[in-house]
Amino acid sequence: MGQRLDLQTLLESLLGSRNVYFQPPPSLQMIYPCIVYQKGRVNTEFADDLPYNRRKLYQVTVIDQNPDSDIPDKVGALPTCVHERFFTAENLNHDVFRLFF
Repeated sequence: MGQRLDLQTLLESLLGSRNVYFQPPPSLQMIYPCIVYQKGRVNTEFADDLPYNRRKLYQVTVIDQNPDSDIPDKVGALPTCVHERFFTAENLNHDVFRLFF
């Protein structure tokens, strides 16, 4: 199981910039394209009633003005990553993923 800062570094390398935001406040002015991610639940597996494997879930959203961006493909190729949905808002394209890391 990786640490959150390791995920930050990985997402920055996929994006090719530092426009990766962890749980940004609504007042933050983001620069596009960007990746926004936030913590979700923890998936725990048990053996003999004891936890032996815990994986943190993150919601990762790629936001880009370009509808044909290759960034969602790069994020979607990560292990344990699943594309959840796509939507547009304020003329921006949003690809939302679920990622265990």
